[in-house]
Order: sequence, then C-alpha cells, then structure tokens
Amino acid sequence: MAKRDTYSKIAFSLLIALTLGGCAVHKNVSPQQQEIASVSSLKYINTYVLPHNQQFKGTTVGGLSAIDFDPVKQVYYLISDDRSAINPARFYTAKIALSAAGINSVNMIAVNTLYQQDGTAYPKLSKGATRTTDPEAMRYNGKTRQLYWTSEGDRVMKAGDTVMIDPTINIISTSGSYIDTIPLPDNLRMQRTESGPRRNGVLEGLTFADNFSTLYVNLEEPLYQDGPRAEVGIRNNAFVRIYQFDLKTKKNTGQYAYELEPVALPTSKPGEEYVNGIPDILWLGNQRMLVTERSYSTGQKGTTIKVFLAELKGAANVINTKSLKENPASHPVQKKMLLNMDDLGIYIDNIEGATIGPVLPNGHQTIIFVADNNFNQKEQSQFMLFEVIP
Repeated sequence: MAKRDTYSKIAFSLLIALTLGGCAVHKNVSPQQQEIASVSSLKYINTYVLPHNQQFKGTTVGGLSAIDFDPVKQVYYLISDDRSAINPARFYTAKIALSAAGINSVNMIAVNTLYQQDGTAYPKLSKGATRTTDPEAMRYNGKTRQLYWTSEGDRVMKAGDTVMIDPTINIISTSGSYIDTIPLPDNLRMQRTESGPRRNGVLEGLTFADNFSTLYVNLEEPLYQDGPRAEVGIRNNAFVRIYQFDLKTKKNTGQYAYELEPVALPTSKPGEEYVNGIPDILWLGNQRMLVTERSYSTGQKGTTIKVFLAELKGAANVINTKSLKENPASHPVQKKMLLNMDDLGIYIDNIEGATIGPVLPNGHQTIIFVADNNFNQKEQSQFMLFEVIP
C-alpha cells in the first residue's frame, strides 16, 4: 500500500475513534471509573482556545474551572466560576472533537443553572452576600449519574462588611437540580480569627476514587493553623490537606498532608500578589492521583503549571491533627513531578481542571486540562491535550 494511503487510513481511524459522539467510541464502555495503570510522563499534543466571550444560549462562556469526561455519553462537563455576576452560576456540557493533530473543536451543547435547595438560582454577590456561591470543581459520578461540585465559600474581613460563607460539596442532577450536600469537618468552616480556610484557597479540586465509592477534595492553600502559604523560591513547609470521604456514609474518613512547591517566580514589584496552590486532583487508581500545582506572580506572563504523581499509600492520616504547623505529619503524601509546562515553551494560562480523556489508537490514555480565562480579554480559555506515556 502507498505511504499516502497508509497515512490517510491511520488519520481516518484516529478521527473515527476519537471524535466525540461517534459510534465507535461507545463500544464496550461501562460506568466503571476510568483509571490509568501506569504513567511515566505526559506528552503534549496540542492546545485549543475558545473564542473570548463566546455566547451560548444567552450566556457568556468563560471562567471554566473544571472539566470531567463521561465516556458513556462522550461528553464533558465544565463548570464556570461566574458567581452569578454575568449570568446565573452554571455549568456547560460540551463535545470535543479530536483528530490526528489533537483537539479540533470544542462545542457547547447545553448549559444548566446551578440550583439551590429551594429551587432558585444563586444570587449575585451584591444581592445575596450570605447565599452566593463560588463554583470551582466538578465531577460526574458514572454510577449514580449525578454531578458533584464544590464552592469555595467566602471570607471577607472588612469593617462593616464582614462576610462568612462556608465551602460546600454539592450533589446535583445533570440538569442542575439540587439533590444533597456532603457534611464537612469543622476545620473547613470559615472563622473570624486566623483559623480555618483562607479566602480563595479552599475546595479547589475534587475526584472520585475506588469506582465512585470514595471522594477526595483538596485545599488550594494551607489552613491558617497548618502553616504559611507557599513562598517565592524557598520551601517553607506549606502543607495543604487532601480530604477523603466515604460516599456511602458521607463521612470524612481521612485527611492527608501534601507539601506545596515554592512559588516559581518573583513578582514584578515588591508587595504584589503571588501564589502557588492546587487547582485540581485526578484519581489514577492504586492509591495514586495526578496533582496539578499552579504558580502565579503579578507581572509575570501566564502561570507555571507543574503536574505531579502523588502516592497516598503510606501517607499518615492527619484527621485528628488540629495543626500541621505544631504537629507535622509523620508521613506526608509522596510526589514525583511528571511535567513542568514551562518546558513546553508556549503560553500557559490559568489551568484549573484536568480529566482522563479518550484512549488513543495506540492504547495510550489522554489527559485534557482546561484553563480559566477569568472573563479577561487578555486571558484564554485553553483546552490542552496530553498523551499518557506508560
């Protein structure tokens, strides 16, 4: 066979195998949770960028803070972190078309409002400060066919303008209707003193485990009592907690200490904002998860994204430890860096979410990352595709 014909056949097969909604990808798919048996590295394929302020069914598409793939329906769920400021708090359902070159298109096919227990949409911050939400993470439970999503809550300490909103883990239908919430431990409640979660550093990532019987969520930054935030260029014992929940009992059964990397770069001017934290976690199986760390410094273009393989096996359960600063974990979560996106030599925006995607024709699995553009014209809603190298 001619080389051209061979190439065409391979490209066509790949397109059929990976284009979402195609019949081929529906075969032999069950609601078993997707896992990745082995990963040594991640190979970059391509990036697709949504048009800025794309309109869909009367909403502005942006602020995409989570992505999760349903391999049965071949759709992706994307939550927006719009706090009902532009449109009511919401999530999107999308189809992503892949070919030999990578991601060809990302098309929204549905948008649904996130509803409160009383059946109403979440109010704007200006109209309901104590009832507003801050959506961050979202995952689809293939067994129950429900969505789980987190809100960071809020902590504003100003004279005459104090706002305390606890974070939440919410369970909803795929149409956005409220079903239930997961009770949270006391150390996730907002406090007026410097104890508990920091503002904008709370429940940023979420992942199922053990075939949807366990749930993990992570803090983006350390609790006040657990020690300092990450600093520029030096390790300073900045530990965040990863929380484990039994979904049958809805009880918090474990907390694990994970050490953050230093902030990658200095700010352009003294006193400006900088941060390094965890925007998402992704279960791989066998007590392993993919942990994404995101570093941002004011004045620097883009963000530094590092992806780690984290091992929960052997990590000490610190559920009864009130302060990791006073009583450090005897065995924190072990981690190994798989990827520093700075090495790709391309612009990387505000990566917020990650999901296991379709399987390639060579049998290798894929990871898709999504970036939050913050509804800012200078930022991008990026979809980044990687091949998992066993």
